[in-house]
Amino acid sequence: MNYDVIVLGSGPGGYVTAIRASQLGLKTAVIEKESLGGVCLNWGCIPTKALLKSANVYDYINHAEDYGIQVSNFKADFNAVVKRSRGVAEKMSGGVQFLMKKNKIDVIMGTGKVIPGKQIEVTNDKGEVNNYSAKNIIIATGAKSRQLPNLPQDGKTIIGYRDAMVLPKLPKKMVVVGSGAIGVEFAYFYNAMGVEVTIVEYLPNIVPVEDEEVSKQLERTFKKSGIKIMTNSSVESVEKQNKGCKVNVKTKKGEETIDCDIVLSAVGIESNISNIGLEETGIVTDKGKIIVNEYYETNITGYYAIGDVVPGPALAHVASAEGITCVEKIAGLNPEPIDYGNIPGCTYCSPEVASVGMTEKAAKEAGHDIKVGKFPFSASGKASASGHNDGFVKLIFDSKYGELLGGHMIGANVTEMIAEIVALKKLETTGHELIKTVHPHPTMSEAVMEAAAAAYDEVIHM
Repeated sequence: MNYDVIVLGSGPGGYVTAIRASQLGLKTAVIEKESLGGVCLNWGCIPTKALLKSANVYDYINHAEDYGIQVSNFKADFNAVVKRSRGVAEKMSGGVQFLMKKNKIDVIMGTGKVIPGKQIEVTNDKGEVNNYSAKNIIIATGAKSRQLPNLPQDGKTIIGYRDAMVLPKLPKKMVVVGSGAIGVEFAYFYNAMGVEVTIVEYLPNIVPVEDEEVSKQLERTFKKSGIKIMTNSSVESVEKQNKGCKVNVKTKKGEETIDCDIVLSAVGIESNISNIGLEETGIVTDKGKIIVNEYYETNITGYYAIGDVVPGPALAHVASAEGITCVEKIAGLNPEPIDYGNIPGCTYCSPEVASVGMTEKAAKEAGHDIKVGKFPFSASGKASASGHNDGFVKLIFDSKYGELLGGHMIGANVTEMIAEIVALKKLETTGHELIKTVHPHPTMSEAVMEAAAAAYDEVIHM
């Protein structure tokens, strides 16, 4: 069959792209080799949040006395926690199936490979091969766990994020290598479940892409909860034994050996661009990414790429936005190119971390004369009442024009608060306008207004 658009991959980039294409009147198909929804819905964003919610509930029960409530004879059923997470993932994947039918999108199951002539070759699970053609082909094959030579994943002792979601039993000790979003989220989850967790990070700070003050705050909170953190350190080797393994870590002070049951490799991801026909089709790549223009067209006319396979933040919401921009351009609309300086990032450990725009360091390095406002949740009535007063909101403004350059938050529910900063940046709101925007009381979001006021020496509650 001939299509207007074929999307290779059905993750949050692919299925959103397909739906928008169909809305615009384009005859659309999606090719998926595993499960609709891709990694995000099945093995990433959604089921991990289900695990983290279970950990959060368990953490609440453990501290019930802090709220004047006594609870006895409780325990975490790890297998039931995992089962709930898988159930959430299956429900969401089923939701994508419904959306495909609703929008009259053809779903083609199998492994796809782009070939010249605006075609995709699809091999199904029976080994049968069929070719499909389209005026426009969009590659949205996502990414997988990055493998390091000294951390060969075996799915049992040295694992990646997929294995970490479905372990058959709770380990006693775990070493997490890498402290990006995946690393710290799993570190929090397993620590809350009672596992002795050590984080090993090569760089000087955990969550290294975040503002340094946020990184330091998260490190303090994690250490308070019993997580051991080793920064400026690297895993040199892992020796497997009959039970568990020995992890050899190089630190500034010398070599150290850690005994554990499981090593979780959370050192990032790599794009799924191997064996999908790029070389045969002539599509140019660089440093493991497909090169595209601002509307995601490759060097070969009619072939596009979005999401984790192209340069930029490897985030679900970015992939979705890129796909929508891409098909709107294909359909003849005039979409605005994405502003990559205004992309929010969220990490769902406890406390949560959320940010957008420049860090304080980046703003200074870019030559801005800045004003910085910071409001701690320890001064927030709502945070104190809820029992979660760790963390703060930090805002960075350009001194000359009052432009909001960046927002950085750490605390309870800050992933729900960051969208305000994204909208304010989009609308080019100034610091003074933010101060005069009345926020409801008592809320955590008041800290945004108070942080802006702090930058201009007008803060009230501090």
